[in-house]
Amino acid sequence: MLKNILSKIKHYLCLPVSTPASRSNASEPHRPDRGRKPLIGKLDRYIIYKFISTYLFLIAIIIVIAVIFDFNENIDKLTQSHASALKIAQYYSNFVPYFANLFSPLFVFIAVIFFTSKLADKSEIIAMKSTGMSFKRLLRPYMVSAALIAASSFYLGSYVIPKSNVARVNFQNRYIKKKTDITSVDNVQMQVDTGVVAYITHFDNISKSGYGFSLDKFVDKKLISHLTAQTIQYDTLSDHRFSWTIRSYEIRTLKGMREKMERGDKLDTTIIMEPKDFFYVRDQEQTLTMPELKEFIDRQKLRGVANISKFEVEYYKRFAMPFAAFILTVIGVCLSSQKRKGGMGISLGAGLALSFAYILFQTISASFANNAGLDAWIAVWLPNVIFAFVALALYLKTPQ
Repeated sequence: MLKNILSKIKHYLCLPVSTPASRSNASEPHRPDRGRKPLIGKLDRYIIYKFISTYLFLIAIIIVIAVIFDFNENIDKLTQSHASALKIAQYYSNFVPYFANLFSPLFVFIAVIFFTSKLADKSEIIAMKSTGMSFKRLLRPYMVSAALIAASSFYLGSYVIPKSNVARVNFQNRYIKKKTDITSVDNVQMQVDTGVVAYITHFDNISKSGYGFSLDKFVDKKLISHLTAQTIQYDTLSDHRFSWTIRSYEIRTLKGMREKMERGDKLDTTIIMEPKDFFYVRDQEQTLTMPELKEFIDRQKLRGVANISKFEVEYYKRFAMPFAAFILTVIGVCLSSQKRKGGMGISLGAGLALSFAYILFQTISASFANNAGLDAWIAVWLPNVIFAFVALALYLKTPQ
Protein backbone atom coordinates (compact mmCIF):
# COMPACT_ATOMS: atom_id res chain seq x y z
CA MET A 1 0.00 0.00 0.00
CA LEU A 2 2.86 2.36 0.90
CA LYS A 3 4.48 1.55 -2.44
CA ASN A 4 1.27 2.54 -4.27
CA ILE A 5 1.07 5.85 -2.38
CA LEU A 6 4.72 6.71 -3.18
CA SER A 7 4.11 5.79 -6.79
CA LYS A 8 1.14 8.17 -7.03
CA ILE A 9 3.09 11.01 -5.36
CA LYS A 10 6.05 10.58 -7.73
CA HIS A 11 3.71 10.42 -10.67
CA TYR A 12 2.04 13.66 -9.55
CA LEU A 13 5.44 15.37 -9.16
CA CYS A 14 6.60 13.98 -12.53
CA LEU A 15 9.35 11.97 -10.77
CA PRO A 16 10.52 8.57 -11.98
CA VAL A 17 8.91 5.73 -10.13
CA SER A 18 11.41 3.63 -8.16
CA THR A 19 11.39 0.06 -9.37
CA PRO A 20 13.84 -2.81 -8.89
CA ALA A 21 15.09 -2.19 -12.41
CA SER A 22 15.64 1.50 -11.76
CA ARG A 23 17.37 0.76 -8.47
CA SER A 24 19.72 -1.60 -10.23
CA ASN A 25 20.60 1.20 -12.65
CA ALA A 26 21.08 3.77 -9.89
CA SER A 27 24.82 3.71 -10.43
CA GLU A 28 24.39 4.95 -14.04
CA PRO A 29 25.04 8.69 -14.56
CA HIS A 30 21.96 10.88 -14.60
CA ARG A 31 20.91 12.04 -18.07
CA PRO A 32 18.54 14.98 -17.74
CA ASP A 33 18.09 15.36 -21.52
CA ARG A 34 16.70 11.84 -21.98
CA GLY A 35 13.20 12.10 -23.40
CA ARG A 36 13.39 15.87 -23.96
CA LYS A 37 12.33 16.96 -27.44
CA PRO A 38 15.08 18.64 -29.49
CA LEU A 39 14.75 22.31 -30.32
CA ILE A 40 14.92 21.52 -34.03
CA GLY A 41 13.23 18.24 -34.85
CA LYS A 42 13.06 16.13 -37.98
CA LEU A 43 9.94 17.94 -39.20
CA ASP A 44 11.64 21.30 -38.60
CA ARG A 45 14.65 20.24 -40.65
CA TYR A 46 12.31 19.16 -43.45
CA ILE A 47 10.57 22.57 -43.50
CA ILE A 48 13.90 24.43 -43.33
CA TYR A 49 15.29 22.36 -46.20
CA LYS A 50 12.19 22.92 -48.34
CA PHE A 51 12.07 26.64 -47.54
CA ILE A 52 15.75 27.29 -48.33
CA SER A 53 15.75 25.08 -51.44
CA THR A 54 12.61 26.80 -52.79
CA TYR A 55 14.16 30.21 -52.06
CA LEU A 56 17.38 29.31 -53.92
CA PHE A 57 15.44 27.73 -56.79
CA LEU A 58 13.37 30.90 -57.27
CA ILE A 59 16.51 33.05 -57.14
CA ALA A 60 18.15 30.88 -59.81
CA ILE A 61 15.14 31.11 -62.13
CA ILE A 62 14.66 34.89 -61.76
CA ILE A 63 18.39 35.58 -62.14
CA VAL A 64 18.62 33.54 -65.34
CA ILE A 65 15.69 35.51 -66.76
CA ALA A 66 17.19 38.83 -65.60
CA VAL A 67 20.60 38.03 -67.12
CA ILE A 68 19.02 37.05 -70.45
CA PHE A 69 16.96 40.24 -70.61
CA ASP A 70 19.89 42.43 -69.55
CA PHE A 71 22.22 40.82 -72.11
CA ASN A 72 19.67 41.20 -74.92
CA GLU A 73 19.12 44.84 -73.99
CA ASN A 74 22.84 45.70 -73.94
CA ILE A 75 24.24 43.36 -76.61
CA ASP A 76 24.53 46.17 -79.20
CA LYS A 77 26.38 48.45 -76.77
CA LEU A 78 28.68 45.63 -75.70
CA THR A 79 29.48 44.80 -79.32
CA GLN A 80 30.17 48.43 -80.21
CA SER A 81 32.38 48.85 -77.16
CA HIS A 82 34.37 45.69 -78.07
CA ALA A 83 33.88 44.14 -74.64
CA SER A 84 35.57 40.72 -74.46
CA ALA A 85 33.73 37.57 -73.46
CA LEU A 86 35.82 37.37 -70.29
CA LYS A 87 34.89 40.93 -69.29
CA ILE A 88 31.20 40.21 -69.94
CA ALA A 89 31.38 37.01 -67.88
CA GLN A 90 33.03 38.89 -65.01
CA TYR A 91 30.37 41.59 -65.21
CA TYR A 92 27.51 39.12 -64.87
CA SER A 93 29.31 37.25 -62.10
CA ASN A 94 29.18 40.55 -60.18
CA PHE A 95 25.64 41.32 -61.39
CA VAL A 96 24.16 38.08 -59.99
CA PRO A 97 24.82 38.63 -56.23
CA TYR A 98 23.81 42.29 -56.48
CA PHE A 99 20.48 41.45 -58.14
CA ALA A 100 19.77 38.49 -55.85
CA ASN A 101 20.35 40.51 -52.68
CA LEU A 102 18.41 43.50 -54.02
CA PHE A 103 15.20 41.45 -54.38
CA SER A 104 15.85 39.02 -51.54
CA PRO A 105 12.67 40.03 -49.60
CA LEU A 106 10.57 39.35 -52.69
CA PHE A 107 12.15 35.91 -53.14
CA VAL A 108 11.59 35.11 -49.45
CA PHE A 109 7.94 36.05 -49.66
CA ILE A 110 7.26 34.04 -52.81
CA ALA A 111 9.20 31.02 -51.48
CA VAL A 112 7.20 30.98 -48.24
CA ILE A 113 3.85 31.23 -50.00
CA PHE A 114 4.74 28.73 -52.73
CA PHE A 115 6.06 26.08 -50.34
CA THR A 116 3.47 26.58 -47.55
CA SER A 117 0.56 26.59 -50.02
CA LYS A 118 1.71 23.20 -51.29
CA LEU A 119 1.78 21.88 -47.71
CA ALA A 120 -1.71 23.25 -47.05
CA ASP A 121 -3.06 21.94 -50.35
CA LYS A 122 -1.86 18.41 -49.47
CA SER A 123 -3.38 18.76 -45.95
CA GLU A 124 0.07 18.33 -44.40
CA ILE A 125 -0.38 21.38 -42.14
CA ILE A 126 -3.70 19.94 -40.90
CA ALA A 127 -1.86 16.70 -40.12
CA MET A 128 0.80 18.62 -38.18
CA LYS A 129 -1.79 20.47 -36.13
CA SER A 130 -3.64 17.23 -35.42
CA THR A 131 -0.56 16.01 -33.55
CA GLY A 132 -0.87 18.97 -31.19
CA MET A 133 1.48 21.35 -33.00
CA SER A 134 0.34 24.96 -32.59
CA PHE A 135 0.66 27.62 -35.26
CA LYS A 136 3.28 29.35 -33.10
CA ARG A 137 5.31 26.12 -33.03
CA LEU A 138 4.87 25.76 -36.79
CA LEU A 139 6.54 29.15 -37.27
CA ARG A 140 9.78 28.02 -35.58
CA PRO A 141 11.46 26.40 -38.63
CA TYR A 142 10.31 29.30 -40.79
CA MET A 143 11.96 31.78 -38.40
CA VAL A 144 15.16 29.73 -38.37
CA SER A 145 15.19 29.80 -42.18
CA ALA A 146 14.49 33.54 -42.19
CA ALA A 147 17.37 34.06 -39.74
CA LEU A 148 19.77 32.16 -42.01
CA ILE A 149 18.66 34.19 -45.04
CA ALA A 150 18.80 37.48 -43.10
CA ALA A 151 22.32 36.79 -41.80
CA SER A 152 23.54 35.84 -45.28
CA SER A 153 21.87 38.90 -46.80
CA PHE A 154 23.42 41.23 -44.23
CA TYR A 155 26.93 39.82 -44.67
CA LEU A 156 26.75 39.83 -48.47
CA GLY A 157 25.23 43.31 -48.64
CA SER A 158 27.69 44.81 -46.15
CA TYR A 159 31.02 43.23 -47.07
CA VAL A 160 30.95 41.14 -50.27
CA ILE A 161 28.62 42.86 -52.75
CA PRO A 162 30.09 46.40 -52.32
CA LYS A 163 33.46 45.11 -53.57
CA SER A 164 31.88 43.38 -56.57
CA ASN A 165 29.83 46.53 -57.23
CA VAL A 166 33.05 48.45 -57.91
CA ALA A 167 33.79 46.20 -60.91
CA ARG A 168 30.12 46.17 -61.96
CA VAL A 169 29.76 49.97 -61.92
CA ASN A 170 33.10 50.45 -63.71
CA PHE A 171 32.03 48.00 -66.43
CA GLN A 172 28.69 49.76 -66.90
CA ASN A 173 30.32 53.18 -67.12
CA ARG A 174 32.91 52.01 -69.64
CA TYR A 175 31.06 49.59 -71.92
CA ILE A 176 27.33 50.31 -71.48
CA LYS A 177 26.93 53.95 -70.48
CA LYS A 178 30.23 54.88 -72.18
CA LYS A 179 31.16 57.44 -69.58
CA THR A 180 34.75 58.66 -69.53
CA ASP A 181 36.51 58.87 -66.21
CA ILE A 182 36.95 62.36 -64.81
CA THR A 183 40.69 62.87 -64.45
CA SER A 184 40.80 66.40 -63.05
CA VAL A 185 38.72 68.88 -61.08
CA ASP A 186 38.91 72.63 -60.43
CA ASN A 187 38.17 74.86 -57.44
CA VAL A 188 37.72 72.23 -54.73
CA GLN A 189 36.84 73.53 -51.26
CA MET A 190 35.96 71.34 -48.30
CA GLN A 191 36.08 71.20 -44.53
CA VAL A 192 38.59 68.45 -43.77
CA ASP A 193 38.38 68.68 -39.98
CA THR A 194 36.69 70.75 -37.28
CA GLY A 195 37.53 74.34 -38.12
CA VAL A 196 39.94 73.32 -40.94
CA VAL A 197 39.10 74.30 -44.53
CA ALA A 198 41.15 73.22 -47.57
CA TYR A 199 41.08 74.70 -51.06
CA ILE A 200 42.72 73.45 -54.29
CA THR A 201 42.64 75.46 -57.50
CA HIS A 202 43.24 72.41 -59.73
CA PHE A 203 43.74 68.71 -58.98
CA ASP A 204 44.93 66.07 -61.46
CA ASN A 205 43.77 62.59 -60.48
CA ILE A 206 46.26 60.80 -62.75
CA SER A 207 49.35 62.30 -61.14
CA LYS A 208 47.56 62.72 -57.78
CA SER A 209 48.85 66.29 -57.58
CA GLY A 210 47.18 69.64 -56.98
CA TYR A 211 48.07 73.26 -57.68
CA GLY A 212 47.21 76.44 -55.83
CA PHE A 213 46.62 74.84 -52.41
CA SER A 214 45.59 76.62 -49.22
CA LEU A 215 44.63 75.43 -45.73
CA ASP A 216 42.90 77.66 -43.16
CA LYS A 217 42.45 76.83 -39.48
CA PHE A 218 39.81 78.53 -37.33
CA VAL A 219 39.16 78.58 -33.57
CA ASP A 220 35.88 80.16 -32.45
CA LYS A 221 35.45 81.46 -36.01
CA LYS A 222 38.77 83.29 -35.81
CA LEU A 223 41.56 82.57 -38.26
CA ILE A 224 44.67 81.29 -36.43
CA SER A 225 46.65 79.79 -39.33
CA HIS A 226 46.80 80.24 -43.09
CA LEU A 227 48.92 77.92 -45.27
CA THR A 228 49.52 78.36 -48.98
CA ALA A 229 51.52 76.13 -51.33
CA GLN A 230 52.21 76.05 -55.02
CA THR A 231 51.75 72.27 -55.27
CA ILE A 232 50.44 69.41 -53.15
CA GLN A 233 51.17 65.74 -53.86
CA TYR A 234 49.31 62.72 -52.49
CA ASP A 235 51.69 60.05 -51.15
CA THR A 236 50.50 56.80 -52.73
CA LEU A 237 53.33 54.78 -51.17
CA SER A 238 52.63 55.72 -47.57
CA ASP A 239 50.87 53.33 -45.21
CA HIS A 240 48.85 56.28 -43.92
CA ARG A 241 45.78 57.20 -45.97
CA PHE A 242 46.08 60.95 -45.41
CA SER A 243 49.76 61.56 -46.20
CA TRP A 244 50.52 64.60 -48.41
CA THR A 245 53.62 66.48 -49.48
CA ILE A 246 53.40 70.24 -50.04
CA ARG A 247 56.06 72.25 -51.90
CA SER A 248 56.96 75.94 -51.98
CA TYR A 249 54.80 76.63 -48.96
CA GLU A 250 54.22 79.54 -46.66
CA ILE A 251 52.56 79.33 -43.23
CA ARG A 252 51.15 82.41 -41.56
CA THR A 253 50.34 81.91 -37.85
CA LEU A 254 48.22 84.48 -36.01
CA LYS A 255 48.29 84.79 -32.22
CA GLY A 256 46.56 87.87 -30.91
CA MET A 257 48.23 90.91 -32.43
CA ARG A 258 51.37 88.96 -33.30
CA GLU A 259 52.01 87.22 -36.58
CA LYS A 260 54.58 84.54 -37.43
CA MET A 261 55.70 83.62 -40.94
CA GLU A 262 57.30 80.34 -41.99
CA ARG A 263 58.50 79.41 -45.48
CA GLY A 264 59.92 76.22 -46.91
CA ASP A 265 60.48 74.13 -50.03
CA LYS A 266 58.99 70.82 -48.89
CA LEU A 267 56.82 69.61 -46.02
CA ASP A 268 55.41 66.14 -45.38
CA THR A 269 52.16 66.48 -43.50
CA THR A 270 48.86 64.80 -42.67
CA ILE A 271 45.60 66.25 -44.00
CA ILE A 272 42.35 64.34 -43.51
CA MET A 273 41.37 64.07 -47.17
CA GLU A 274 41.96 61.72 -50.11
CA PRO A 275 41.90 62.24 -53.89
CA LYS A 276 38.63 60.30 -54.15
CA ASP A 277 36.99 62.94 -51.93
CA PHE A 278 37.30 65.46 -54.77
CA PHE A 279 35.26 63.42 -57.25
CA TYR A 280 31.62 62.36 -57.12
CA VAL A 281 31.06 58.83 -58.38
CA ARG A 282 27.56 57.78 -59.34
CA ASP A 283 26.19 55.01 -57.07
CA GLN A 284 29.25 55.41 -54.86
CA GLU A 285 27.24 54.38 -51.79
CA GLN A 286 26.81 50.91 -53.29
CA THR A 287 30.57 50.40 -53.59
CA LEU A 288 31.41 51.02 -49.91
CA THR A 289 31.55 48.28 -47.29
CA MET A 290 29.75 48.83 -44.00
CA PRO A 291 32.76 50.27 -42.11
CA GLU A 292 33.72 52.43 -45.12
CA LEU A 293 30.16 53.72 -45.47
CA LYS A 294 29.95 54.61 -41.77
CA GLU A 295 33.33 56.35 -41.90
CA PHE A 296 32.33 58.27 -45.05
CA ILE A 297 29.07 59.51 -43.47
CA ASP A 298 30.83 60.61 -40.27
CA ARG A 299 33.55 62.39 -42.24
CA GLN A 300 31.05 64.20 -44.48
CA LYS A 301 29.06 65.33 -41.43
CA LEU A 302 32.26 66.63 -39.88
CA ARG A 303 32.97 68.59 -43.06
CA GLY A 304 29.51 70.12 -42.96
CA VAL A 305 28.31 68.41 -46.14
CA ALA A 306 24.50 68.44 -46.04
CA ASN A 307 23.50 66.27 -49.00
CA ILE A 308 24.48 62.79 -47.81
CA SER A 309 20.96 61.33 -47.59
CA LYS A 310 21.68 58.70 -50.28
CA PHE A 311 24.55 57.35 -48.20
CA GLU A 312 22.50 57.36 -44.99
CA VAL A 313 19.60 55.58 -46.73
CA GLU A 314 22.02 52.93 -47.99
CA TYR A 315 23.50 52.53 -44.51
CA TYR A 316 20.17 51.98 -42.74
CA LYS A 317 18.83 49.87 -45.61
CA ARG A 318 21.54 47.28 -45.00
CA PHE A 319 20.02 46.69 -41.55
CA ALA A 320 16.37 46.98 -42.55
CA MET A 321 16.44 44.71 -45.61
CA PRO A 322 17.57 41.55 -43.73
CA PHE A 323 15.05 42.26 -40.96
CA ALA A 324 12.29 42.31 -43.56
CA ALA A 325 12.84 38.57 -44.08
CA PHE A 326 11.22 37.86 -40.69
CA ILE A 327 8.23 40.14 -41.30
CA LEU A 328 7.49 38.87 -44.79
CA THR A 329 7.92 35.26 -43.67
CA VAL A 330 5.25 35.65 -40.98
CA ILE A 331 2.89 37.33 -43.46
CA GLY A 332 3.51 34.60 -46.02
CA VAL A 333 2.86 31.74 -43.59
CA CYS A 334 -0.32 33.40 -42.29
CA LEU A 335 -1.66 33.88 -45.81
CA SER A 336 -0.89 30.39 -47.12
CA SER A 337 -1.12 28.00 -44.14
CA GLN A 338 -4.87 27.41 -44.57
CA LYS A 339 -6.36 25.28 -47.33
CA ARG A 340 -8.53 27.33 -49.69
CA LYS A 341 -10.87 26.48 -52.53
CA GLY A 342 -8.87 28.53 -55.00
CA GLY A 343 -5.72 26.60 -54.16
CA MET A 344 -2.29 28.17 -54.37
CA GLY A 345 -3.30 30.87 -56.85
CA ILE A 346 -5.15 33.09 -54.35
CA SER A 347 -2.33 32.99 -51.79
CA LEU A 348 0.33 33.52 -54.43
CA GLY A 349 -1.56 36.46 -55.93
CA ALA A 350 -2.06 38.11 -52.53
CA GLY A 351 1.59 37.49 -51.68
CA LEU A 352 2.85 39.02 -54.92
CA ALA A 353 0.63 42.06 -54.42
CA LEU A 354 1.90 42.59 -50.87
CA SER A 355 5.55 42.04 -51.81
CA PHE A 356 5.39 44.54 -54.67
CA ALA A 357 3.57 46.96 -52.35
CA TYR A 358 6.43 46.58 -49.86
CA ILE A 359 9.08 47.29 -52.53
CA LEU A 360 7.07 50.24 -53.89
CA PHE A 361 6.57 51.69 -50.42
CA GLN A 362 10.29 51.28 -49.71
CA THR A 363 11.21 53.11 -52.93
CA ILE A 364 8.79 55.97 -52.25
CA SER A 365 9.96 56.45 -48.66
CA ALA A 366 13.62 56.44 -49.80
CA SER A 367 12.82 59.15 -52.38
CA PHE A 368 11.27 61.24 -49.59
CA ALA A 369 14.54 60.96 -47.68
CA ASN A 370 16.60 61.97 -50.73
CA ASN A 371 14.38 64.79 -51.96
CA ALA A 372 12.01 65.91 -49.20
CA GLY A 373 14.28 66.00 -46.16
CA LEU A 374 12.77 63.01 -44.33
CA ASP A 375 15.20 61.42 -41.88
CA ALA A 376 16.94 58.46 -43.54
CA TRP A 377 16.35 56.00 -40.69
CA ILE A 378 12.62 56.83 -40.62
CA ALA A 379 12.32 56.45 -44.39
CA VAL A 380 14.08 53.08 -44.37
CA TRP A 381 12.38 51.54 -41.33
CA LEU A 382 8.86 52.89 -41.97
CA PRO A 383 7.89 50.10 -44.45
CA ASN A 384 9.12 47.48 -41.96
CA VAL A 385 7.13 49.02 -39.11
CA ILE A 386 3.91 49.20 -41.14
CA PHE A 387 4.26 45.67 -42.49
CA ALA A 388 5.14 44.43 -38.99
CA PHE A 389 1.68 45.57 -37.86
CA VAL A 390 0.19 43.80 -40.90
CA ALA A 391 2.08 40.64 -39.90
CA LEU A 392 0.83 40.94 -36.29
CA ALA A 393 -2.79 41.40 -37.42
CA LEU A 394 -2.61 38.36 -39.71
CA TYR A 395 -0.94 36.31 -36.98
CA LEU A 396 -3.69 37.11 -34.45
CA LYS A 397 -6.34 36.33 -37.06
CA THR A 398 -4.83 32.95 -38.02
CA PRO A 399 -6.23 29.93 -36.12
CA GLN A 400 -3.70 28.87 -33.52
